[in-house]
Amino acid sequence: MRFGTVDVAEAVGAILAHGITVAGRRLPKGTVIDAPTRAWLRDSGVATLVVALPDPGDVAEDVAAARLAALLSGPGARPAKAIHGRCNIHATVDGVAELDVTAIGRINLLDEAMTVATVPPFMPVRAGALLATVKIIPFAVAGDVFARLAACLPDQAAIGLRPFRPGVAHFIQTALPAQKESLFAKAERVTRARMDALGWTLSACPPIAHDSAALTGELRRVTAVAAPDDMILILGATATADRRDVIPAAIVAAGGRIERLGMPVDPGNLLCLGVLAGRPVVGLPGCARSPKLNGADWVLSRLATGLSVTGADIAAMGVGGLIDDVAERPEPRGSTVDMAGDADGIGAVVLAAGQSRRMGELNKLLADLGGQPMIRRVCATVRAALGQRPVVVVGHEAEAVRAALAGLDVDVVDNPAYATGMSSSVRAGIQAVSDRYDAVFICLGDMPEVSVESLRALAAAFDPAAGRDIVVPTLQGRRGNPVLWGRPHFARLKLLEGDAGARDLLELLAPHVAMVEIGRREIVDDVDTPDDLAALRVRQSAP
Repeated sequence: MRFGTVDVAEAVGAILAHGITVAGRRLPKGTVIDAPTRAWLRDSGVATLVVALPDPGDVAEDVAAARLAALLSGPGARPAKAIHGRCNIHATVDGVAELDVTAIGRINLLDEAMTVATVPPFMPVRAGALLATVKIIPFAVAGDVFARLAACLPDQAAIGLRPFRPGVAHFIQTALPAQKESLFAKAERVTRARMDALGWTLSACPPIAHDSAALTGELRRVTAVAAPDDMILILGATATADRRDVIPAAIVAAGGRIERLGMPVDPGNLLCLGVLAGRPVVGLPGCARSPKLNGADWVLSRLATGLSVTGADIAAMGVGGLIDDVAERPEPRGSTVDMAGDADGIGAVVLAAGQSRRMGELNKLLADLGGQPMIRRVCATVRAALGQRPVVVVGHEAEAVRAALAGLDVDVVDNPAYATGMSSSVRAGIQAVSDRYDAVFICLGDMPEVSVESLRALAAAFDPAAGRDIVVPTLQGRRGNPVLWGRPHFARLKLLEGDAGARDLLELLAPHVAMVEIGRREIVDDVDTPDDLAALRVRQSAP
């Protein structure tokens, strides 16, 4: 391919390298100059253009991107349509990324015209989320590139996804006499949510004494009833500091072995990994009492797919193992926000005051979905995800909405000014929660497909210590709802006006925003019209 400045008279068939505006008409980058366009440019006084001129046999950027993405994609990975030389590869199921790092490195060295970027190896990925992107840098690649590429490609596809498989995790907690029962209930809720996200069932055992003899007996009991593919999780009353400490000593006494004590990942340093009767036994670090990402999540996500995890695997996690701002933060990580039920955790405001003008006579929030009103379904999901009573702001047909929520564990707040726009409901909701929470979701009552898993994924990304105290869900870069707002921004939310919600405020506070790719349409699909409602019912009735 040739690149440079050419006379307009010679530009037919060339690709415009940079967008230009001539006589009020915009020609974007990538425009192929045809004869009428050349004549118009010449008549408009344009003498030269910066263009790319493909040589015979060159492969156009979109064709090349699509072809390379198809060659790379294996089970669990699906390429999208190539646009502007880019072809994204998305996950088709929930699981962990399986990547041939060596092959991808060779491809990126083969020709600078072709690039492949991926998520990190073994990263947990949701169905629909981005696994990798192929980008062709110039407008075309030389025809012999794909012949040379054959030597770089492995026998198996270089980009794939290993799906989570269902299983049971047996959860054991050890206790000291002075510890409160609420500590164990909270740890169980957090661990259950962690395993739910992996598609696993948690079987929780009652807390036992924190000594090796008691734990050895409990491990033998659990091993006798566990299925061959189950795993065992242990959360000790104190941190594990040595192979002779309570958890590793009990694993060995029960007939198992220790694969690795400690990991080069922070938070998560004090993890213990053992094997007992062929099943993995994970001594969880103390930070696992928080839903925040830690090294144990990396181990559990691999185990949940059926992959084995060795001591060498854990040792290799050190590069990139500094998960957050450890060196700069003087407080222990246990001081981070916990969504497991504390009064200072994460709450939610559900906006249910709108007038449903585009729906006709029906209040969309009262529409029946699977035997319950839409607003009830939304609030039940929020309650299940967060373990907190959501604050529901009502206005239009307030009594009917209240009746739809009867018996549900929610707090209802009236917004007399609901006709002035959505911002009045945001203000009313934030005023009602006041300083009860460290962060609050602003949820829309007409988005009934938002799931427990998505809410928990957004909550896990909330990290005020790292400056990420606003969390926004995205679908392939498109922003969605609900948005999680940290307490420092409540005052600004109380000043909102009109019906635009907080879109402009998000732009203003962009440095505080963490974007989380959810990868499912549930965070962008709302119900505004009868057609929207009909389409939703069709989706829900599909097998």
